[in-house]
Amino acid sequence: MIASLGMYDFGPAQAANDRLWALIRTGLRGRGVNAPEALTRGEHAYWDAWQSPDLLLSQTCGYPFRARLHDTVTYVGTPDYGVEGCAPGYYRSVFVARADDPRRTLVDFDGARFAYNEPLSQSGWAAPQTHAARLGIRLPPTLQTGGHRLSAKAVAEGRADIAALDAVTHALMQDHDSEARALRVVGMTDPTPGLPCITAAGRDPEPIFDALGEAIAALPAADCSILRLKGIVRIPASAYFAVPNPPPPEQIAVQI
Repeated sequence: MIASLGMYDFGPAQAANDRLWALIRTGLRGRGVNAPEALTRGEHAYWDAWQSPDLLLSQTCGYPFRARLHDTVTYVGTPDYGVEGCAPGYYRSVFVARADDPRRTLVDFDGARFAYNEPLSQSGWAAPQTHAARLGIRLPPTLQTGGHRLSAKAVAEGRADIAALDAVTHALMQDHDSEARALRVVGMTDPTPGLPCITAAGRDPEPIFDALGEAIAALPAADCSILRLKGIVRIPASAYFAVPNPPPPEQIAVQI
């Protein structure tokens, strides 16, 4: 069996996730569900885990869920991180630029060099491009970084002018990433459904949802604070499917 919690798993959050998993594991085993001793980390915690028939629990991004995974996995629930201005289980992207950049608002960045983590990221690619299109501005895909923190680093180092970071990742970065201190927020996207927890197709999600809720409620306050974790909710799949998909980076680059 495979379990991974890789979406928010860096810095102090890693140890907190290990303690969270220990509580989830106990709850699952108490419900007769075979659960692995440890979390899977590294490259195998993402697509390999999400597409495996041995997947017990993982967290994915809303864009991969609606674009590729929804027919091959079972939705469990969506963690609530208490993101300001968002309904429970929802989140948004924050646009960041260098603190010393003279441009003050998002519309001032029309045509600016945009760093993004990957083309199937809701918060790093889809939401910011949809938001920019609604404002009538362009954010040309200049640099694909492979991660939100790497996008922040690219902006801080001047290799890009602006990036969009998942609001939860941005909050976690405030604790220990030096790049975060070199950046400021210049805008935010509209809220969208947050990162869903999933299990393999055909697996009963109910004991997993219950074990998650029980574990979050039992997690020490210090760990909840580190993870920004408030609880877990259910969001209708239709809410995920209603989120628009922008053109891929290569198509936007050609249009520009």
